[in-house]
Amino acid sequence: MHDPDMDKVAALMRHVAEVAILPRFRALADHEVMEKGAGDIVTAADMESERLLTRELPALLSGSTTVGEEAHHADPSILDRFAGDAPVWVVDPLDGTRNFSRGSSTFCMLVALVRNDETRMAWILDPVGERLAMAEKGAGATLNGAPLRMNNGTEPPAGPGAMIGQVNFNWFAEPARRAARDTLSAQVGSLRPLACAGHDFLDQSQGLRHFSFYRRLWPWDHAAGVLVRREAGGVADRIDNRPYRAGERVQGLLSAPDMAGWIKLKRLIKAAGPAIEES
Repeated sequence: MHDPDMDKVAALMRHVAEVAILPRFRALADHEVMEKGAGDIVTAADMESERLLTRELPALLSGSTTVGEEAHHADPSILDRFAGDAPVWVVDPLDGTRNFSRGSSTFCMLVALVRNDETRMAWILDPVGERLAMAEKGAGATLNGAPLRMNNGTEPPAGPGAMIGQVNFNWFAEPARRAARDTLSAQVGSLRPLACAGHDFLDQSQGLRHFSFYRRLWPWDHAAGVLVRREAGGVADRIDNRPYRAGERVQGLLSAPDMAGWIKLKRLIKAAGPAIEES
């Protein structure tokens, strides 16, 4: 089975952003913002862009199927597709929905191609910032067509004390969560959450940020970003040292500029407090 043309996927993503997302940026009507769960919103831009992507992507690779964030909300069993033989397009049509709904430009579109539960190709499109990252396993990553290398070729920070990143503190069990936050805040350079995994991984791959620790693992949030991060020269893997797989829902995904930094951050996180659950 041949791989799809990466440029055709990128062109499709740009088209969908132009027709379904950007016209609604800072122009959402009240009826175009809905709540699909407590504190979890979806917009008309999410829904239309996923509809377009899931309709068009399978035509770029014969026999493929799709797993999208909004489709999963309607049918959680869709994750079973990762266990099948068909290649899976993983789609986050609008990563950073809450940011988008508030008029912040920290949102993007994520697409990944997964075969046998391994991410083979990835695309991150930042339509406002006009950044497009693409990666292919073993072949490197690009940003707007140019090779993408972590920190733009400069040395990464010497240790966590000089790093900018984010930590999902819900990983820590109560009542130790506040203490874990205080401890880690004092041990790293700066904690700056973005509420957009795509921007986070893209910024890390450019050296604008350095690390992240995610508790909840959803394929549409992380599959593309993990591959881009790795192919740009960084490290992204499960904190339990097992390989990251797109279809697995275990907790604890840690990324860092290099393995030495990853190990140091892991030790700090583990020492900061007990986890709710580790797999």
